[in-house]
Amino acid sequence: MKFHPPNKLFTRAYRKFLHRPMKGVILLLSTTGRKTGRPHTIGLQYELIDGRYYLGAADGTRADWYRNILKNPAVEIQVGEKRIPATAMVICDRDKITDFLQYRLNKRPLMIGLILRLDGIKGKLDRAAIKAYAAHVGLVILTPTPAQTPA
Repeated sequence: MKFHPPNKLFTRAYRKFLHRPMKGVILLLSTTGRKTGRPHTIGLQYELIDGRYYLGAADGTRADWYRNILKNPAVEIQVGEKRIPATAMVICDRDKITDFLQYRLNKRPLMIGLILRLDGIKGKLDRAAIKAYAAHVGLVILTPTPAQTPA
């Protein structure tokens, strides 16, 4: 029996059928490996804000996909059945990361509140607590690349 890593199994399931129920919550992000040059795909939670896709990296700069983006910001995402080329921009401003986390908490209080609690935030989930947490989170904004027209 051939072993398939969890990311490959999830990617396969997303492309077959999970894209329907997870369309508004999870996308597939394909990056180019910074060492291998091969494509790597992972499922990630996202928020669509003003036509751009926002991704939080809970592992911060340790996440492989985040480090791949630092080397090569050209990515592809799959949202539902649509595949979209995009350019990634890493955000390091802690206030912007805090704003994003606050946006997510306001939009999905149960899910994001649970994630924050599981990641160790105790007490009130106020701006100060979220800002302290933001110091360990990476934020990436994906801007879809305009379609190229043939010459």
